[in-house]
Amino acid sequence: MTPIVGVHGVGHHAAGHSPADVVTTRSMTWAGDLAAGLGVAPDRISLTYAYYAHHLHRGRPVAQAAADDLDRLEREHPEAMARVADWARSLDESLGLGLPSATAQGRLAVPLRQLVTVVAERLSLDGRLTRAFIALFFRDVALYLGQQDGGARVAARDEVAAVIASTGARVVIAHSLGSVVAYEALHAHPELEVDLLLTLGSPLALPHGVFDRLSPAPADGTGQRPPGVRRWVNLCDHGDIVAIPRPLTRRFPAVDLDLVESIAPFDFHKVAPYLRSPVVAATLAPFLRGTG
Repeated sequence: MTPIVGVHGVGHHAAGHSPADVVTTRSMTWAGDLAAGLGVAPDRISLTYAYYAHHLHRGRPVAQAAADDLDRLEREHPEAMARVADWARSLDESLGLGLPSATAQGRLAVPLRQLVTVVAERLSLDGRLTRAFIALFFRDVALYLGQQDGGARVAARDEVAAVIASTGARVVIAHSLGSVVAYEALHAHPELEVDLLLTLGSPLALPHGVFDRLSPAPADGTGQRPPGVRRWVNLCDHGDIVAIPRPLTRRFPAVDLDLVESIAPFDFHKVAPYLRSPVVAATLAPFLRGTG
């Protein structure tokens, strides 16, 4: 079986659980979702979950569970507000939502809660879940990208690189913020060679908030393919509110195939619908051996 590594996105920190237990449990979950899309038994999928979230949260107090965390985001990560402004501008340009003067001179011109509520209404999303997701996304992005060579950032990408190396993975599937971590890990470790990098719901091109803070830095407005990647396929849902701006090939012309599909109209950005989708199955099929 072809070894696969899955790199998770935001909101996957499992406080109180050992990394080994998280890897075991979530490897099975991801393999089950992929198998469902491929129409094979889960034991025919050799997938290892690359868990890095514990590095981002090490030494931080365990936050109380909260379904709506925008106030905490503004309080604990005020620097993220400029990134939210960049996101709002790009989201409006990409999806034509007609947001109400969301940004001004690189800063939010409307309250964050109001902005996210309007986004949810424009896209017929559950407003409470959308607010919770945006808080999670920008919190984890702030934790990872906060310092160019910060300890947490290096530890996270080295963790992903170590899993790829130890499993001999030929396929890497990276979702959401995980696509940023995997991109940097593969650049930082050019000795790693993979046949396929599949990025799902990727914010790699998000201006200022992500794109301009990547390591290595983009050259002349262009991001580079990691040297050991033979084929790079990117997939995003039509309604994915962080996989912007589009197409990704505007910023990463080395992407071989850039797809926008209808994955889960009312369940945006979650990894399971992506993994179970026919387009992911079709993308993976040529790279998998012995899964029939």
